[in-house]
Amino acid sequence: MSARRRVAVIGGGRNCEHEVGLATAASVRRALDPRRYDVVPLTIGRDGSWSSDGSPLAFADAVAVLAACDVAFPAVHGPHGEDGTLAALCELAGVPYVGAGVRGGALAMDKWATKLVAAALGIRVAPGMVVASVDELVPVRLPAVVKPVAAGSSHGVTLVRSAAQLVPAARAALELDTRVLVEELVVGREVDVAVLERADGTRVAGPPLEVVVPSGRLFDTEAKYDGSADFRLPAVVSDVEGKELEEAALAMFDALGCSGVARVDFFLTRSGPVLNEVNTMPGLTEQSQVPKMFAAAGLAYPRLLDELVTGALARVG
Repeated sequence: MSARRRVAVIGGGRNCEHEVGLATAASVRRALDPRRYDVVPLTIGRDGSWSSDGSPLAFADAVAVLAACDVAFPAVHGPHGEDGTLAALCELAGVPYVGAGVRGGALAMDKWATKLVAAALGIRVAPGMVVASVDELVPVRLPAVVKPVAAGSSHGVTLVRSAAQLVPAARAALELDTRVLVEELVVGREVDVAVLERADGTRVAGPPLEVVVPSGRLFDTEAKYDGSADFRLPAVVSDVEGKELEEAALAMFDALGCSGVARVDFFLTRSGPVLNEVNTMPGLTEQSQVPKMFAAAGLAYPRLLDELVTGALARVG
């Protein structure tokens, strides 16, 4: 048997998605095949501190642990992780890593930049604007959705139905980011498509998944984690709709420069797909959307993780 690869699984994170990052990292650590991988746990605290198995590490020591590994598996969602910062750290440490590189992570985390890329590809997006303060707000068509430009798990997202709600919603979003995206509400089914870059460089889209939430609600932070959302897999779509969704997801994956795996979220309207956002480090517990999608296509969770780690190693030869 060949020597086991040392895999640094990095969880937590200095952001509002800290708990989700802990859950993803714990799930990944449990599922990586111990016959093939020697897992090295690293955790980033809410305050940015580092630790391993509960033992505090100075940042320099954490980097030394990371540099001694064969590959890194960043499982940190949101800012200071998914946005390219952890990818940059791995690049500087000379360690191959799972997921998008610096450019892909940074572009996809910026919802406004993502929409500009989509529009350039001919993929429909919701009309909207970006503001850096409430003073820049102008009247918008209501209802509208207000959200931070760069945050995850729907933190800071508000559905605005009246003009009086707009300023408070923007202020709430500005607590999480320096810029706020205000978009017209898109009426349609919420359908997600996961794209996997296999170890051989080929890309495959999983079956579409529809997210059904109670009437009148957004798929917000509460709905994502309180069990009220209903995941329908595979989503019931026509052949034409399925082809449009898959082509748009693959196009966004390539244009943003994604690697490993990404989840591309759409609203499926009567006129076709409208891009919502792209997640380059989606939830990756066994019960998360992306693993469920690929499991439905015959790729079990441990095999999916193995594909991601093998792919990260293959990209560096």
